Amino acid sequence: MAHRTDLDLDLEERRRVLDAWALKRRQIAVLEAEAAELLIEQFDIHDQDVAESPYHRDAIYRSMIAEFSAAARIPRSSMEFAFADARSLRDSMPGIRAAFADGRITAAHVREIVRAGAVVAEAIANRRADAAVMALFEAAALVVAECDTAARTRAHAREVAASLVGETLVERHRRAAKDRGVSVTSLDDGLALLTAVLPEWIALAIQDRLTHVAREVIDARGTREPQLDPSAIDPGADSLHAEDVDLADPFFDAFLADPFAPANLADTSADTTADAASAERDSPPGTDSGADADFGADADADADADADADAGMIFSDDRATFARDPLTDVEHIPADERSLDEIRADVLTDMLLTATPSTAFGDALDDVHARIQVTVAATTLAGLDDRPAQLDGHGALDADIARALAGRNSGWTRLFLDPSGLVVETDTYTPTTAMKRFLRARDQHCRFPGCRMPVHRSEIDHNHDHAKGGRTAVDNLAHFCRTHHALKHPDVPDPHRWTAQQRPGGSITWTSPLGRAYTERTPRRVMFV
Repeated sequence: MAHRTDLDLDLEERRRVLDAWALKRRQIAVLEAEAAELLIEQFDIHDQDVAESPYHRDAIYRSMIAEFSAAARIPRSSMEFAFADARSLRDSMPGIRAAFADGRITAAHVREIVRAGAVVAEAIANRRADAAVMALFEAAALVVAECDTAARTRAHAREVAASLVGETLVERHRRAAKDRGVSVTSLDDGLALLTAVLPEWIALAIQDRLTHVAREVIDARGTREPQLDPSAIDPGADSLHAEDVDLADPFFDAFLADPFAPANLADTSADTTADAASAERDSPPGTDSGADADFGADADADADADADADAGMIFSDDRATFARDPLTDVEHIPADERSLDEIRADVLTDMLLTATPSTAFGDALDDVHARIQVTVAATTLAGLDDRPAQLDGHGALDADIARALAGRNSGWTRLFLDPSGLVVETDTYTPTTAMKRFLRARDQHCRFPGCRMPVHRSEIDHNHDHAKGGRTAVDNLAHFCRTHHALKHPDVPDPHRWTAQQRPGGSITWTSPLGRAYTERTPRRVMFV
């Protein structure tokens, strides 16, 4: 029997870890399939509810999505996709459903196959294809799905679907163009991912133009005119201004006297002779004069003073003329060291935020402006501290950026949160302007668990219905997006209607039709007087 070395044992351990990981991934796929089966069961319950209350089909569906989204703490859109996938598995894809249950494909594969198969399902529903075509599509998709990635499965499944239903490339592109959109996903460290789904040629053209402009910026680095940051200009009589900066013209110091002027040399000589004679008369016999004793020290001090005076100076050969060295006096502009990607991102930002929309789509677009809501302390705005501001609905914002925004925007509102000065209730249905300001600052976004819809795209709701005696008070008002606001609408039947109750401190408890309670705590923030 061959002796087993440490290398053999190491390889065996590595294989064990790899095999165990692969098995665990398959078990995860099986669990995901079981979760999909539960969603299928829920769809059966949903269909029964709709059959009993057909006029409230939308309310029943929204309530179901909200319930599962809150229970799993996942976004509403993700929950809708999960239910859509489950419905497709139940209604038209038994082969994909069986492979998913066995763990042969993952949830990601299912998602891509279902999306591609929508073309086939639509063709069958419109009687442009026979029902048996779906089985062919499933078999062809599984050939790749069971041995390749979800991304490659997507490309293959789309080609198969288009071939089976006879859809042309132009038709596919026109249909896909309806999926255009823009979304924002928050990242760490104050960054966000801006995603734009566009026709491929437009996206490539945008990338090409950004790259071209960025390269022009890089090529012009050595020839560009210096641009002084206004923040670098110091106030006062000796302030530095942009027009003072010219790297091709030395900066002359008109206020420096010529240390070699004959009059100055004569005065200095006379003073030194008089001081020496006086010191010699006052010196005791047998000792050196004070002038002789201190001559070395005075010479060293004069040399140091001359060296200090010469610092930063440029002299002619005969030292008759001189000038201040511009490299020591001029405050230089930092070099542009941005990478190509950084410049592309900056150019994209400049173009989107400063360009005027095309009039081909109507002059009304001229008044459309980007809008964000920022809350920042007055002490931070004044530069007394650098506490982070809040980009409402998203997270912290750099204090310098908040100050820059404040300097360029006139739409800032100061919030006073003193209980004796804030209007907290009114007899009318509509809250006052001061109350709306308070609610925007407190809520930041829709107050349903997990929802991040900003307040300027949400509605102010009376948690306890105004028609049933609910007060128009800040402790009974909160922002809900339209989707979640509709969950508690009075027209929704009680078996499918949600309720929302505000607790002391602003937290809101949502109660689902199943009696499950989900608490949305007040967003963390600091409000300043």
